[in-house]
Amino acid sequence: MVTPGWARSSSSCSSVWWATLGTTYTQALTVSPASIAGAVGVGAIASAILVANNLRDIPTDQAHGKRTLAVRLGETRTRALYAALLGLALACVLVAGRIHPTALIALLSFALAVPLLWRVLRGALGKNLVPVLSGTGRFELVYGALLALGLGAATQLR
Repeated sequence: MVTPGWARSSSSCSSVWWATLGTTYTQALTVSPASIAGAVGVGAIASAILVANNLRDIPTDQAHGKRTLAVRLGETRTRALYAALLGLALACVLVAGRIHPTALIALLSFALAVPLLWRVLRGALGKNLVPVLSGTGRFELVYGALLALGLGAATQLR
């Protein structure tokens, strides 16, 4: 059975959220609104990596008859989806920061995201999207580390 493109993307994103929340629960024995915001933010960035990869592959996927989410959405809307996922990650930091202001340190990670977003929105194609893939991975690493640092600091400052 072949899984539709949209199902693979949504499944990957929700898997990251649940894995992150599961880890939080095993360590803290609770799931807080801030941890949900963190999980959604990390999941959104993980999905952005997949979207960038699928954006890069649209021409070859079309040629081989693959109906990925990016092929179905088309290039313009796939680029908008990448931007929306980064925007969702930003909103999640703001939500977590509203609960624990020290979480706002994760906003510093967006210095890495802005050039990636510009590259995507300005129409990078093919191999010119490879730096977006690796850069989005680095962004996710820094985002997660800073968010964890900020949330960890919040528990120490109570």
